[in-house]
Formats: sequence, C-alpha cells, structure tokens
Amino acid sequence: MSNIALFPGSFDPFTSGHLNILTRALTIFDEVIVAVGINQAKRGFFSMEQREDIIRQATRNLEGVRILSYDCLTVDICRQLGVRHIVRGVRNMTDFDNEQAVADANRHLAPEIDTIIIPTAQEYSHISSSAVRDLLSHHGDLSRFIPEWVKLPSVQ
Repeated sequence: MSNIALFPGSFDPFTSGHLNILTRALTIFDEVIVAVGINQAKRGFFSMEQREDIIRQATRNLEGVRILSYDCLTVDICRQLGVRHIVRGVRNMTDFDNEQAVADANRHLAPEIDTIIIPTAQEYSHISSSAVRDLLSHHGDLSRFIPEWVKLPSVQ
C-alpha cells in the first residue's frame, strides 16, 4: 500500500506558501494529491480549470503529485481514494487553531484518517491567497508570492 496524503484547499490561487507545504509533505509521503475543493456557496476568483492549471505549472518539476477537484466532505474524498492522511499548512497560531478544530471534526467523522499539520517556512508566512488576489486586482508585484514560473491568468 502506498503512503499517500491529500492536501485539500481552495487554492484560489496556489501560492509559494502552498508549494512550500507540498514539497515538504513530499518528503514524508510517496504521493500527495492536491485536492481543489469546490465550494458551491462561494464564487472563486479563478475558475476550477484555472486553479488546476496554476497548480500544474507550480508542480511541473515535482514527482509524486496528483491534482484533482472534489465536491464533497474532505474525509469522504479520502475514503473514496483510500487516503488515510490529510496535510494542512499553517502560517500562524490563528491558522493552527482553525486547522486543529477542522482536524478534530474530521477525526469524529473518520477516526481512521489523521491530519498532519505542517507550519510553513518563515519566508512564506506572510503569503495568503487573498493577498495574491488583492495584488493581482491592483496589478501589484507577485514575484514574492507565487512561483516565478507560474503565469496567472490576467484579470480585468
């Protein structure tokens, strides 16, 4: 049986911080599935196809990465795929508290699935998808926020 983890998120867009968490998770797991969650209640800044393309660009040189989208509970997609580990990244204690609450809820729903929380490297702790969206909307410099080889779709 392979050692596989699911790295779920909206990834709207995928940032250098996400890439940092993913590359570190790949030192623990043979394969990491980057799972783009579909939230019917929210309209994303980027379409699902654009998000998946951004992730493909960001991970082009990485072995052991699979990308998919899903529209169910994270523990349900884990069960469907036979995955027993969820990877989540945190930037600070607020993120940690939120992720701990989600991990506790997931443990009640699916005790066989564990959540692994990885703190982001300090040089990425200021990066958030919402900051990237704001910079993109205002034509700001994204060079320190997304991998240099990623080309984001233009925004009006």
